[in-house]
Amino acid sequence: MMGQSRLVLLKLGGSLITDKTQPMTPRLDVIQYLAEEIAASVRTAPELRLVIGHGSGSFGHEVAARYQTQTGGKGPSYWQGFSEVWQAAHALNQLVIQALTLADLPVITFPPSAMIITQNHQVISWDLQPIRLALSHGLIPVVYGDVVFDAELGGTILSTEGLFQELAASFCPHSVLIAGLDQGVFLDPQHPEETIPLITPQNLAEISPALSPSQAVDVTGGMLAKVNTMVALVKANPGLTVHIFSGATPGNLQKALTHPGAQMGTKIAHQPTS
Repeated sequence: MMGQSRLVLLKLGGSLITDKTQPMTPRLDVIQYLAEEIAASVRTAPELRLVIGHGSGSFGHEVAARYQTQTGGKGPSYWQGFSEVWQAAHALNQLVIQALTLADLPVITFPPSAMIITQNHQVISWDLQPIRLALSHGLIPVVYGDVVFDAELGGTILSTEGLFQELAASFCPHSVLIAGLDQGVFLDPQHPEETIPLITPQNLAEISPALSPSQAVDVTGGMLAKVNTMVALVKANPGLTVHIFSGATPGNLQKALTHPGAQMGTKIAHQPTS
């Protein structure tokens, strides 16, 4: 961690901040109260430092599925789609930034498309010094799922979880919070009241069959991909914990940010704690 501060990587899920069943449909009221809860948390927990990420929801995923942007390509049609996905992701980011700014948070966006190069989906170039300097000056960096140029595929999409993997390796955060629409990771999607309390590398194979794909268009793989990425993250950073929880209930996000020991939704950790 940076000094005495507590750095948290916070994702506002695309399913939470948009209606993923309706193309280009933001949930502006949800974005507003999430921004207000983040602002209240920063005021009451001065040691808190944040990097905020958000998904693309019904903005980027629908366009990306149409053009198969995630898998790479070439030619005018592919690059037209690449541009349209960028425009959609950028449009949602502007709405999120506007709400965070109205809540008096000192945010600054770092678009992945302008900063990152991948090779076959793996990040090979990302200068993190601007984000490091932003944090040192008390600013709140904001990243989001975005198109990126890929040295092998031409282009692809990098999810917020993928961005957090890279950030965690360099910034050693205290925790990762993923605020979505669901209460956590479901043991059985037909019984959403039953969530999996703890996922570790040891029990991942046992619970993986319960992880169903997203019911809406999600080109980055839905819950199964998110959990796999977060398990890989805690394996690489054994002291890190991840919480997947619902941000749809007012107060949940503020509780997660200001009470780091609280059990929220599904916890992902390197190993069980006593």
